[in-house]
Amino acid sequence: MSGWNDKVIEEFRANGGQVGGNFAGTPLLLLHTVGAKSGQTRVNPMMYQKVDGGYAGFASKGGAPTSPDWYHNLLAQPQVRAEIGTDTVELVARVATGDERERIWNAQKAAYPGFADYEQKTARQIPVVVLEPAP
Repeated sequence: MSGWNDKVIEEFRANGGQVGGNFAGTPLLLLHTVGAKSGQTRVNPMMYQKVDGGYAGFASKGGAPTSPDWYHNLLAQPQVRAEIGTDTVELVARVATGDERERIWNAQKAAYPGFADYEQKTARQIPVVVLEPAP
C-alpha cells in the first residue's frame, strides 16, 4: 500500500495538489502525522471535505474492519500538518461526534457514493476527523 501512496504523493507534489486515477477531480490533501509507536513522520493522501473552520477527513480505509494507521497516529498526537494544493498548513485534529459527524458524513456520501459502499463493508462506524487551524 505504501508504494501506491508514494506514487500519489509524488504526483500530488509534482502537479500542485492535482492527481489522476482514482482521485482525479477530488479534493485531496497530504496528511502528515507522527507515528504513535515509531515517532516518525508519516504522510498519507486523504480525500477531504471543506467544513466551517477547517477540513474533514474520513478514516474509511476502503471499508476495512480497522481504521487506518494515520487515524491512530492523530489520536495519539492531534497536532498535524497538511499539504493542500501548494500550501502547507498546521492543524489540530479532533474526532467529530453526534450531529456534526452525521452532517459531514452524509454530505461526503452524497458527493462521493463510494463512501456509502465503504460504510456497508464494515461493522465499525467510520470516524470523521475535523482538522482545524492550529492556534
